[in-house]
Amino acid sequence: MDYREVLRLLAIHDTRFTDECVSRARDRSFKLDPKTLALVRIGVLVAVGGAVPSYGAEVDAALSAGATVDEIVEVLIRVVPVIGLSGVVAAAPNLALALGYDVEDDLERQSVG
Repeated sequence: MDYREVLRLLAIHDTRFTDECVSRARDRSFKLDPKTLALVRIGVLVAVGGAVPSYGAEVDAALSAGATVDEIVEVLIRVVPVIGLSGVVAAAPNLALALGYDVEDDLERQSVG
C-alpha cells in the first residue's frame, strides 16, 4: 500500500484499516529494523510519560537488537526539541531505572556522603 493511502486512511480514521493496524502492530514485516523500532518506542515513552515497566520492555528490546546504552540515552537528548526539557527531565529517572541505574538512590547517597 502506498504511503499516501496509509496516511489518508489514518486521517479519516477508517475503522477497518485502523483495526488492521492494531492487529498488525507486532508484525515483523514492517520496514523498521528492531533496533530502530525500539529506540522510536523509547522516544514515544518519553513523550507520553510512560511507566517504568514499559521502559524496561523497550530498553530490553533495544539492547537485544544491538543498541548501546549510549544510543538509548541519546534518545532523551534528541527528543528535547520536540517534547521540551521538562518532559525529558521527568523521564530520565524512569529510563535510568530501566537501565539498572537508580538516580534517586545515587543522589541520596551523594548528599549523605
